[in-house]
Amino acid sequence: PYNQGILSTCYVTLKSEMAEEKLQEIYERTYADEPFVRVMEYGVSPSVKNIVNTNFCDIGIKLTDSKTLVVISAIDNLVKGAAGQAVQNMNIMLGLKESSPFF
Repeated sequence: PYNQGILSTCYVTLKSEMAEEKLQEIYERTYADEPFVRVMEYGVSPSVKNIVNTNFCDIGIKLTDSKTLVVISAIDNLVKGAAGQAVQNMNIMLGLKESSPFF
């Protein structure tokens, strides 16, 4: 059990086979400019202990067979939850740096 933090596991059925390297490249490229998203090395699962008291979302991927991708993410629901998202969205709407603190 965790005091805070959420691990989510999603299973994705791919339309066609893809190489591990290509999938990793897609995830890294997709989130490259997202300051609060960290893509783990291929096959490394994120851990709640690494995101506690942060606004980060850690993402790990791994193929279980040639067409099934497992995506695991970890967030701190007490920081990245509604309050953290509200501040992040407010910053974006006001044209501020996304990571600007509220204080």
